[in-house]
Amino acid sequence: MIEPRIRENVCLNAHPEGCLAQVKDQIRYVTTHDRIAGPQRVLIIGASNGYGLAARIVSTFASGAATIGVAYERPAKGKRAASAGWYNNEAFTSMAQDHGHQTWDINGDAFSGEIKAQASDLIRENLGKIDFLVYSIAAPRRLDPQTGEVYSSAIKPIGEPFTAKTVDFLTGQLREETCQPATAEQVDQTIKVMGGEDWKLWVEQLLQDGLLAEGFQTIAFSYIGPEVTRAIYRDGTIGEAKKDLEQHVALINDVLAPLPGRAVIGVQKALVTRASAVIPAVPLYVSLLYKVMKAKGLHENCIQQIYRLYRGFLFCGEPAATDELGRLRLDDWEMRPDVQAEVAQLWQQVTPDNINQLADLDGFREEFLRHHGFGIAGIDYSRDVAL
Repeated sequence: MIEPRIRENVCLNAHPEGCLAQVKDQIRYVTTHDRIAGPQRVLIIGASNGYGLAARIVSTFASGAATIGVAYERPAKGKRAASAGWYNNEAFTSMAQDHGHQTWDINGDAFSGEIKAQASDLIRENLGKIDFLVYSIAAPRRLDPQTGEVYSSAIKPIGEPFTAKTVDFLTGQLREETCQPATAEQVDQTIKVMGGEDWKLWVEQLLQDGLLAEGFQTIAFSYIGPEVTRAIYRDGTIGEAKKDLEQHVALINDVLAPLPGRAVIGVQKALVTRASAVIPAVPLYVSLLYKVMKAKGLHENCIQQIYRLYRGFLFCGEPAATDELGRLRLDDWEMRPDVQAEVAQLWQQVTPDNINQLADLDGFREEFLRHHGFGIAGIDYSRDVAL
């Protein structure tokens, strides 16, 4: 029997049947919507959770693509459950193959030269070339394969402490939290882990190996967010890494020019992720945002965002509108002036007494648990399951 073990807003285990159910739900969403004339040979770096998993599902079940997924996940050991991403990969692979789709998995460190070589071999042997690469890594650290140095990311403000309201989404406790500023070394290391250097290395390696098709596209995901989280997010260490990721688009497009090919950034909306659950101010902002967007009929989860990205931005038959920096803005509904005005008003009004009325804590909690296979209707969590 597996029950969620949560420590400091981090879930330490996962439920195999629950992970299967939530993957099935995402596939069901895609298969009940229109087909997309999208990519046919796709490599997803970071394919086991979140946007990467959603991109793999949409590629496969909306456009019929063959996919290779790269992820670094933990299998079950003894009585210890596997990671959620491991179960997600098992569920996706089983269902994709049942529907006649070609799929291959690589489990290992995507930052390493060894995994890049394995991916090249799989592409060469099975796909010939790829026409789309999704880069969706969310890793806490990176081992540089050339120097052997280990870099660790930090989620901190830059320059001065950041103090803001936040919420423990499990208990509903509203509190003020202060986060101390990052050192220069922490900023640099976060950029090394979460910036665009490795994305460019992947593209260069695959181009050098002759594995990119003419008209090849690649996308990586970013986030901007509102004023209330700016100091800890967009102007903090993680924001510096995202800016570096975005700045690598021009460098990658130079590399791809001979194909020709294209690299682009997708700026996504705020969602519940393992990272967002532990960033000060973000759980409260997301809970308030969900309340407003659901009331307006604008809320999207991960699979809905990626389906709209493919259908309305990437593979819609004509170039999609971008912002002044060339980014695709999937956060367009979140950042609507009326949405942000209402969230800002609720931010000022929220107190320990009214937080359950003003914020969608239940929605935040439900989505967080679903990422790990918990809280899903129809599953008997009191029953023993095979790991």
